[in-house]
Amino acid sequence: MPLKHYRPTTSGKRLATVDTFEDITKTSSEKSLRVIKKKTGGRNAQGRITVRHRGGGVKQYIRIIDYKQDRFDIPATVRAIEYDPNRSARIALVVFEDGVKRYLIAPQNLKVGDMILSSQGKLKPKLGNRMPLEHIPVGVSVYNIELSSGKGGQLVRSAGTLAQIMAIQGDYAHIKLPSGEVRLIRKGCMATVGEVSNPDRRHIRLGKAGRMRLLGIRPTVRGKVMNPVDHPHGGGEGRNPIGLKHPKTPWGKPALGVPTRRNKRSNRFIVSARKRRKR
Repeated sequence: MPLKHYRPTTSGKRLATVDTFEDITKTSSEKSLRVIKKKTGGRNAQGRITVRHRGGGVKQYIRIIDYKQDRFDIPATVRAIEYDPNRSARIALVVFEDGVKRYLIAPQNLKVGDMILSSQGKLKPKLGNRMPLEHIPVGVSVYNIELSSGKGGQLVRSAGTLAQIMAIQGDYAHIKLPSGEVRLIRKGCMATVGEVSNPDRRHIRLGKAGRMRLLGIRPTVRGKVMNPVDHPHGGGEGRNPIGLKHPKTPWGKPALGVPTRRNKRSNRFIVSARKRRKR
């Protein structure tokens, strides 16, 4: 996916880059596979803001994505590669031999007219094919990986990401995730061969605040410019430091680089932890 750079005729265009959408083959979404996206503005049922910096944005439809791909042993043909405003990756519209249509997360280099297949048995490890981890050769890149058999893909779904099968031992497969973590996943869980499409998504620079507003993101105010009653970083005369040992959220919780993982039950499945960024 190439990116387009503008001539710096304005401040907003000076550093901005936009997607050229050259890989998109169909501009309108399938009506039978979409529902309207209801905006909340970050407010709960009582009308109180529970998530800050949400509001506005353009109207969006939710594309119903088939993460399970449980129509086994029925060949499907790729009809179109489409843009999805709700995710960073591209989506593929596929049509099965019996006429059923589904949206899938598209792998990189998938083309219109390609045939893909999902099976609980052994398949050729071709781009887009989906099968249990135990039938995929070691070293092959996969995405949309299940954590529980039959639940549907939960891991590695973002643009440009991929996981790698390191080994198959006993009932588990050793999977190296994009974070660098090596995790045990049951070998009967399904995964799709390939890597997620749209890898250049990470290089897009919005360039101006207006594009953030179109995405539904409202302005973010720094805590240190607030009053002490509004934020732990607030108060003081002039440009003071935050005056605390560690940065905090408005509710006093540690922020910026603090681990948030609290699921001790699955620690036993982690062979090698992800590499944490040093501050």
